[in-house]
Amino acid sequence: MNALEAALDKSQEVKVKVEDCADDLAVASDLAKARIARGEKMLPADQVLRNTKAIGTKVQDCADDLQEVADTLADGLAEVKDVEQALSLSREALAESEAALAASRHAERAASSLAMHDQKTGLPNRTLFDDRLAQAIAGADRHGWMLAVMFLDLDRFKLINDSHGHAAGDSVLTVVAQRLLGQARDEDTVCRNGGDEFLYLLINPTSRDDVARIAGLVQAAIAAPISHGDLQLVITPSIGIALYPHDGQSGDILIANADTAMYRAKSLPGTCVFFEAPVASINPSKSPG
Repeated sequence: MNALEAALDKSQEVKVKVEDCADDLAVASDLAKARIARGEKMLPADQVLRNTKAIGTKVQDCADDLQEVADTLADGLAEVKDVEQALSLSREALAESEAALAASRHAERAASSLAMHDQKTGLPNRTLFDDRLAQAIAGADRHGWMLAVMFLDLDRFKLINDSHGHAAGDSVLTVVAQRLLGQARDEDTVCRNGGDEFLYLLINPTSRDDVARIAGLVQAAIAAPISHGDLQLVITPSIGIALYPHDGQSGDILIANADTAMYRAKSLPGTCVFFEAPVASINPSKSPG
């Protein structure tokens, strides 16, 4: 923009020179009129020549200066075009950068989602479940809530894989995952623990009976027939339940105790069993011999 500023400054100088030329011409005109008024019919040739030459020099200077202003303006316009082109390129580069950033963020979110979810069922994986369970325990401590962790294992799932193939087994896992999500509330979390095992975190149930009721609904939902081609597959879950804070103060302990209760439920297929801490036995003291 320096060229435009220079052109502006030069144009101010030219304006002053043009005004001087106009003043000189006005003075010469007034002198000529005065002499004519006094009766002079011809002005001295040398004086007219000097006046004409001086004014002509000034006019030529003005013309040269105006040409310089025009040249400077041309340079300035070229600079403006260069700046506009640079701005256009910068805008394009910025748009490309923003698109690349958006794509990078999308890829990051997608990678994070893949890292935290089971690829076969789309459910949260154990890593995400553990994180949400830790947050739930912190919230339960603040608000005095109860939590329930249900550990589910599908009865005779291996038989389905062996009899009908892994595609049938995968179909069962997918449907079970959908049915668990259908039972869960927004604040609850369902995860695939691996194989045919699932975990269900129930936030702030009203009572032990309420947990048993929800577990029964989950059990009934999973036990409904599952279509796979021409097959109607029926599978039941064994469910073990641990309650916070009664059955454990940490996520690991709650899950382990729910797992223990689930193995007790395995002896009674299709049942829900609450964890019960083993009762310590007391050996009577031996009498001295």
